[in-house]
Amino acid sequence: MGILGKALISVSDKTGIEKVAKGLVALGADILSTGGTAKMLQDAGVAVTEVATYTGFPEILQGRVKTLHPKIHGGLLGRRSVDSHVKQMQEQGIAPIDVVVVNLYPFEQTINKPGCAFEEAIENIDIGGPSMLRSAAKNHEDVIVLVDPSDYDRVLEALHAGTVSLSLRRELALKVFQHTARYDSLIAGYLESQVASSETTSFPSQLTLSYEKVEDLRYGENPHQAGAVYRERRTKEASVCAAKQLHGKAMSYNNYLDANSALELVKEFDDIAVVIVKHNNPCGVALGERPVEAYVRARET
Repeated sequence: MGILGKALISVSDKTGIEKVAKGLVALGADILSTGGTAKMLQDAGVAVTEVATYTGFPEILQGRVKTLHPKIHGGLLGRRSVDSHVKQMQEQGIAPIDVVVVNLYPFEQTINKPGCAFEEAIENIDIGGPSMLRSAAKNHEDVIVLVDPSDYDRVLEALHAGTVSLSLRRELALKVFQHTARYDSLIAGYLESQVASSETTSFPSQLTLSYEKVEDLRYGENPHQAGAVYRERRTKEASVCAAKQLHGKAMSYNNYLDANSALELVKEFDDIAVVIVKHNNPCGVALGERPVEAYVRARET
């Protein structure tokens, strides 16, 4: 079709990447890529131009600097509707980049590995990836930015149909800033846990939290209200939000409150304990040598 110019692909999570790359090529895109992504695409028969070849500047510092170059960020940030931008890009030999497919170094997976060394965690802080994502998302009217593999198919379908709407472009840009905000919060949280000081071991000067949706609820506190459950993924201790439901219909908002109240009280005991809750208030608590014994005692109270 020839409706696209350059597309930049650089991913750690390679889910669906061959399909999206071939789909973009079919639409006329010239693929720019780096490192392992470039090799994977080349092995799959996709024509790729290495970013270092395109920019004329090699990857340096053991890969820490790959895409931080004016020919990349100028191609992402230059506004096609602004004559001065177009003129400067032409003068500097900067081609517009129409599509960006980027996801980030697996920082969260790295720090969650048993025995993760501080140096390994630091090396898995992505710099170039967030920079490209943010540049593309800022200029989303001109650049389609993909950070979530679940969006690949619908964007390809939209491109084949002839256009990617502004509303979809804004939705994709929103995903980027949500993603990078969460990524930065994970890094800040990890570093906070590693810094030994009176401030960080009591209460931090800034508290940065990032929550992800677990599920939409049947309703909120009352039937006429909407509700949803979110969890903070950095939390390591037992949580109702991370629990597996074994029986019964989907939990309501009030079910979650009751279950959380029971769990948090049980966690106060070192011995086997059972807590019975009604309307978010404990109405039976007991210890026992065995769970069934504690349960019977709790019911009797």
